[in-house]
Amino acid sequence: MAEVKFEIVKSLGVLSEGARGWQKEVNLVSWNERNPKFDIREWDPDHERMSKGITLSKEEMMKLKEILAAIDIENMDL
Repeated sequence: MAEVKFEIVKSLGVLSEGARGWQKEVNLVSWNERNPKFDIREWDPDHERMSKGITLSKEEMMKLKEILAAIDIENMDL
């Protein structure tokens, strides 16, 4: 399997931290030297290992922001 290259271009925020010390983060990440994308996944404290996650283009992130703004999350039965 080919090595995946990544660079965290900008850290945008931490959503949560697990018992193992890994943090679920929102970052701008360049994968394999491509243009950065929004990225949500868990990272180990040294940012050397990561979980599976999701990457979003700028357009997808704008749409997600629009969807989240329209949802009344506080009044949802979860």
